[in-house]
Amino acid sequence: MSAKGFLALALAGLLLVPCGTAHGDSAATSHGISVFGDLKYKAGFKNFDYVNPDAPKGGELRLWGLDNFETLNPFLLKGSKEEWSGLLFDTLMARATDEPDALYGLVAETVILPKDGGWVAFNLNPKARFSDGTNITAADVVFTFNALIKDGHPSYRILYRDVASVTATGPNKVRFNFKPGRHRDLPTRLAALPVLSKAYYQKIDFTKTTFEPPLGSGAYKVAKLEPGRSIVYGRDPDYWARDLPVNRGRYNFDRIRIDYYRDRDVAFQAIFAGAYDFREEFTSKSWATQYDKPPVRDGLILTETLADETPSGVQAFFFNLRRDKFKDRRVREALDLAFDFEWTNKNLFFGQYDRTNSMFENSTLAAHAPPDAAELALLEPLRGKIPDEVFERPYKSPVTDGSGHIRGNLRKAAKLLRAAGYRVRKGVLTDGKGATFTVEFLLFEASFQRIIGPYIRNLKRLGIQASIRIVDVANFKVRSDKFDYDVVIRRFVQPLTPGIEQRNYFGSANADTPGTLNAAGIKDAAVDSLIEKVADAASRPDLVAAARALDRVLMWNRYSLPQWYKGVHNIAFWNKFGRPKIKPKFGLDVVETWWFDSKKAAMIAAGKAPPAPGAPSTP
Repeated sequence: MSAKGFLALALAGLLLVPCGTAHGDSAATSHGISVFGDLKYKAGFKNFDYVNPDAPKGGELRLWGLDNFETLNPFLLKGSKEEWSGLLFDTLMARATDEPDALYGLVAETVILPKDGGWVAFNLNPKARFSDGTNITAADVVFTFNALIKDGHPSYRILYRDVASVTATGPNKVRFNFKPGRHRDLPTRLAALPVLSKAYYQKIDFTKTTFEPPLGSGAYKVAKLEPGRSIVYGRDPDYWARDLPVNRGRYNFDRIRIDYYRDRDVAFQAIFAGAYDFREEFTSKSWATQYDKPPVRDGLILTETLADETPSGVQAFFFNLRRDKFKDRRVREALDLAFDFEWTNKNLFFGQYDRTNSMFENSTLAAHAPPDAAELALLEPLRGKIPDEVFERPYKSPVTDGSGHIRGNLRKAAKLLRAAGYRVRKGVLTDGKGATFTVEFLLFEASFQRIIGPYIRNLKRLGIQASIRIVDVANFKVRSDKFDYDVVIRRFVQPLTPGIEQRNYFGSANADTPGTLNAAGIKDAAVDSLIEKVADAASRPDLVAAARALDRVLMWNRYSLPQWYKGVHNIAFWNKFGRPKIKPKFGLDVVETWWFDSKKAAMIAAGKAPPAPGAPSTP
């Protein structure tokens, strides 16, 4: 699991339903946890259905990263992270990616839950070890939690704010007590907790960025490192959990190598030169026009499009509402009217994308119909505090004919700006004090210039002085963490079952927390109340109603200018790997479930095309 994977798993909104044996009169012990129903995998299961339990071990998988990395500590706010450093650490429980929200025993063999939901306890596997052979104990879990809360990324404090205390109630048992109230998501947030060594960090300063390979308990250790440029993870032959049901058929590569490229175009060309093995393509132009290369034509590199059954990531231009010029909703609507998605999709994206009109796009949680009775019951108490359009119709971004002529939209935008108190003087939009309306788009790479350039031309027709500022990744992170921007492009992934992570995305309490995912700086009591409805939903229908209600309020407030999405994975890879017959429904799991095929690799080395694998099915 990558460092990003830790945050994604920690942010997966889950309701815990124990499925196990009674524990006294008020608690149950279970081998796993799930949402709103039974676990797919019963106690004693052998392996996940989407793996090959007999997959051979060996070989190398080569991946790529952009720019560089500044630390192997993935748990801090500061420093650009090595994306795959999560491979070094095991979590209390492991996620199954063919279920929307289930985790099963890893470092923790079982979980204990009381009926009142006031606490959760984990029984650790007595065989659990760090890679130096030392036992993983409850004291390590307590240390980890306290270190993350005190010195870790602010997201941990947001996620775990309702934990009152954590206690080691035995050498291999840890209990988390909750603050008063209903805390649907907390048990699974804690089940996703990585476990760090207390003894190791008594010698090493947890708060500092470092290239020193940390002590972990995961399937891999750092085998080779060129700081900021490349890293090789080596599979630990003594990995303590290699035969657990959650790991059979997983982590099959002896080595995983990641090389970092300063230039995205150079990185793109490198796969065809054989410099790395696997790529998911996110650039529509490249996918449509640039894969007709000899290795692809000769069958050495395969290209595939696979279904993506997860909510599409929210990608948008986020307006920094901490700055006065973006506080008026009419201004934000005007900025939206100036963006011509249809022309952009036709001319730059080869028609491969759909417009994002929801914070939960590509899922049943998206509010694409008028509000029903359940949603209205949540929204009516907020009438007068939220946009009237919420009650009338689903949100839809402005639409054009794709010709590039958007005079009608610009006239509407100009009218909105005038109503907001702005006037055009000598071709320049100014406020009531005569200050020029400027907009700076903060980027860390040049590829978005071709998209923002036409948008800037439209903004200038409104008198808005717009520009692009490109900085390196490190400076981008510093400025983003400090909210030093007008408009920034952010992408985050919504979980299959939203919950308290929405506080981090949109909540008032965290709007000014450095490093928050609330890029827009939203401070809205109505949004806060709906976030809690999402987090407290006791059933799937209740969750759908709450998520759609929240969606409507966020979208009609126009806190961001939504961009685009596609509900598929476009992948390219050298055909020297095997993979399971079943693709997990909610992931690709290339690192976790594919394996190196030495016969195919030998054919490729001889310039011969190996047989293509059959298309994987989904469960």
